[in-house]
Amino acid sequence: MKGLPVCLLIFALLLPATGCAAGEPVEIELTVFAAASMTETLEERKPVFEKAHPGVTVIYNFDSSGTLKTQIQEGAVCDVFISAGQTQMDQLDAGGAPEDNPDGLDFILKGSRIDLLENKIALCVPSAENGPHIKSFDHLAEQLANGNILLCMGNSDVPVGQYAQNILAYYGLDEIALAEAGCITYGSNVKEVTSQVSEASVDAGIIYGTDAFSAGLVPVDYASPEMCGQIIYPAAVVKDSKHPDLAREYLDFLTSSQSMEVFEQVGFAPAA
Repeated sequence: MKGLPVCLLIFALLLPATGCAAGEPVEIELTVFAAASMTETLEERKPVFEKAHPGVTVIYNFDSSGTLKTQIQEGAVCDVFISAGQTQMDQLDAGGAPEDNPDGLDFILKGSRIDLLENKIALCVPSAENGPHIKSFDHLAEQLANGNILLCMGNSDVPVGQYAQNILAYYGLDEIALAEAGCITYGSNVKEVTSQVSEASVDAGIIYGTDAFSAGLVPVDYASPEMCGQIIYPAAVVKDSKHPDLAREYLDFLTSSQSMEVFEQVGFAPAA
């Protein structure tokens, strides 16, 4: 009998905590690393996913795919990675292209990788009164060869820059020589390139069609697959995700018809 009050006291102390845990939703943060060109569409879908998953908060990290890839390699907390290019995903995926991942780095959860979306590479220019009005990629190549304009493109470690490099190579243009001649300037991600075009600090920029739409720019031309390849956005669950099942649900959510409608409104298309 003497021990009874102590037992009751312990029970009384534990009961409120147990009741609180049972009555409140578990708070979970789902961290998504996504290419900067997906900022507007993913922000729009965020409250919809969170409403369907009480207690879940989606945390976004938007940047160039190359920067995000490096952060994942360095141990950053991440549940889902969405890249604007296959190369950056392959560099993390032991099951991807071996030429992009010779060391067999294994950061992607096996069986979770999908091709989510397709984008287009667009040539955009400021308004006509702000300098030479470039009319097409053919015209751009001609003006660059003559040293008459300033082009903005992405750095070589980001997909939008790599696609631009392919376009320059398609026209037989020497990127290094053009940069040394002051005909090319760079942005660390597609948003920086888009800003330089919008602010008319350059004569033209090579960006994604979706970023042109979001910035209110009207592309003067689109690159063909022969010029730069197909623009596919792969997505996958990161191997060290603390919430792999929820991460897979998030990818399923992005492939839903409702999400695809939002993506298509800004110029994305389902990956073929």
